[in-house]
Amino acid sequence: MNWLDQIKWDDKGLVPVIAQEHASGDVLMFAWMNREALQKTAELGRAVYFSRSRNKLWFKGEESGHVQTVHDIRLDCDNDVVLLKVTQQGHEPGIACHTGRHSCFYQRYQPGQEGSGEWHCVDPVLKDPESIYQ
Repeated sequence: MNWLDQIKWDDKGLVPVIAQEHASGDVLMFAWMNREALQKTAELGRAVYFSRSRNKLWFKGEESGHVQTVHDIRLDCDNDVVLLKVTQQGHEPGIACHTGRHSCFYQRYQPGQEGSGEWHCVDPVLKDPESIYQ
């Protein structure tokens, strides 16, 4: 059986993907892959995702230069989520988020009184997104 056939693709032919920084263990981002994107990722050793909004393959870093070098590709116990262990290239520390931050998970929930709460930005912008995407 082909290794790609063992993945439980959703009804659109996609699988969710988590990108985790190889060295630190930081979760950098969440994205989607189709069969072609995962095949290319394995072949090239760099992250290739599927952009649902553009309906096409998205080579991470094609516009920003923030390429993800892939060290390890893992599949969860249900065969329906892929984990990439990557090194984020293009800036030190690496920028994975289109907002110019290291990780897309930069907002932390802070509970308030009587069940209220707020999201707070807890990670700095490392590079102005305007200068990344020109």
